[in-house]
Amino acid sequence: MLPLTPVLVAVVCILIVWIFKPADRSLRRKKREPGAPPWVDEDLNDSTDLHQGQEDADERPESEEDVEHIPFSHTRYPEKEMAKRSQEFYELLNKRRSVRFISNEQVPMEVINNVIKAAGTAPSGAHTEPWTFVLVKDPDVKHKIREIIEKEEEINYMKRMGHRWVTDLKKLRTNWVKEYLDTAPVLILIFKQVHGFTPSGRKKVHYYNEISVSIACGILLAALQVTQTIVLKELALASFLNLQ
Repeated sequence: MLPLTPVLVAVVCILIVWIFKPADRSLRRKKREPGAPPWVDEDLNDSTDLHQGQEDADERPESEEDVEHIPFSHTRYPEKEMAKRSQEFYELLNKRRSVRFISNEQVPMEVINNVIKAAGTAPSGAHTEPWTFVLVKDPDVKHKIREIIEKEEEINYMKRMGHRWVTDLKKLRTNWVKEYLDTAPVLILIFKQVHGFTPSGRKKVHYYNEISVSIACGILLAALQVTQTIVLKELALASFLNLQ
């Protein structure tokens, strides 16, 4: 039997550590699992900070007594009336189209303000209402917006969207040229707010901000259709620029 030299002893120790180290890491992972953050579906992962509660620990939590109670009121219609109203609403929204040719006819500002207020009634994560609507009427500003969008859309078509997506768009005859952004009398820019601020000035997370803003955009489109206002659903604008 060979004597255990210091070098051989060192090699044996290294092998033992190497063999048992993965098992030790696995045990530690299992111990951490109960306290691990919950799994979040990719569609819901919109930069919400799971540790924000720790950062705002010094903020006094808002109690139920501090929240203004707004009573819910509604009109209960007979079944026939519900069916009639739902059918009429469907038929009206079914007439909506994503048009690419825009009239320069002016739209009353009262109508624009009302449809934006309607969009602001949308539900949102923890009632944070993480949206900002900006109206643009100045021709120079509209043209600058068009230039930004066309630049980004060209990158979309050439690189980001992929061959299959671009192929599916060919039948719609769309491209990155958006001349109608100069023609439209009013542009509505929708911004998502990834965070807000507490009374003390600390950042406060806006939960599921992109999903909440998407719902508000859907209501905005419905309100524009109900008022028969010409509307363009511009996908590049609907990318929701962040308010930092």
